[in-house]
Amino acid sequence: MNGNMGRQDRLALMASFCGAKTVSSQLLQTPVGLAMNDDDDLKSSFHSEQLHANVASVPDGLCWVSILSCLLLACSYVGSLYVWKSELPRDHPAVIKRRFTSVLIVSALSPVFVWAWKDFTGIQPVPSLLALMGIRLEGLIPAIILPLLLTMVLFLGPLIQLAMDCPWGFIDGMKVVVDPCFWSLCLSDMRWLRNQVVAPLTEELVFRACMLPMLVPCAGPSTAIFTCPLFFGVAHFHHVIELLRFRQGTVSGIFLSAVFQFSYTAVFGAYTAFIFIRTGHLVGPVLCHSFCNYMGFPALSTALDHPHRLTILSFYVLGVVLFFLLIFPMTDPLFYGLPTPVCTLTSTPGSICS
Repeated sequence: MNGNMGRQDRLALMASFCGAKTVSSQLLQTPVGLAMNDDDDLKSSFHSEQLHANVASVPDGLCWVSILSCLLLACSYVGSLYVWKSELPRDHPAVIKRRFTSVLIVSALSPVFVWAWKDFTGIQPVPSLLALMGIRLEGLIPAIILPLLLTMVLFLGPLIQLAMDCPWGFIDGMKVVVDPCFWSLCLSDMRWLRNQVVAPLTEELVFRACMLPMLVPCAGPSTAIFTCPLFFGVAHFHHVIELLRFRQGTVSGIFLSAVFQFSYTAVFGAYTAFIFIRTGHLVGPVLCHSFCNYMGFPALSTALDHPHRLTILSFYVLGVVLFFLLIFPMTDPLFYGLPTPVCTLTSTPGSICS
């Protein structure tokens, strides 16, 4: 490959990077040891007392209140996308800008749902409302780095494939990343802003940071991890409306696509819910969401047809194996501050919170 890349070539690369792929704009700890010293016993006892504080009993009807609150919050989020009447498709810049306004308003008001739920149920947790929603300083640096690295490990195969197909070298790629024009071009692209910034931030705030504190006291952390994504997956069914409206495919094809998207987003939602509960931070799920939106669903068919398919498929398998080996060690709550705030809302934290 030629050594240096001209500015015109770098701008072309910027444009290709900003055209991010997305599926949607839209998990134990092994025993620490049989022999614990006295300090470990005291620490474990202290954490246990914190976990059980203010969660002596579950108020009657808590689950119904929690589920209805989450349902109302999900409907508010999706409904905010349709307050604007327009004949333009969802990817039109004017439509994206209007939806930014309404969805940011709903997201800014979403903590009110948690506050109202807390006030109505009488649950008085020790952590502040912001801490329950994953907005805190303790363990922030590990929360920024480790969950994203873990997700990149899962996408090891697609990343290797992307590197093999990239016509530019590592040095030229770094020049693009540090070039202010790259970020200027990306920030001026409404679809890039939606897929990489606004959608990850608002969806994780609403569907993880606000819903999980309401579901954990009722269902427990483990069940909440698999309950919360159902609201997230169903919320993505609204894409069917626009696909049918603009006749972008057959009816059966559209609904099959919607079922696949529901399944994919539900699994992804369970993963980010797991990260949120284990780390007690919002930033990790947001960064993982943005990264997955950029990568899109792994293109296995392309990998099978690739000239170096054996190498790429080997990295696919290696990435999945490493992911399951590292998922608990890299999300160990010890890195992020024990106990994580949302885990103080349940009297049965289980292995997910420790």
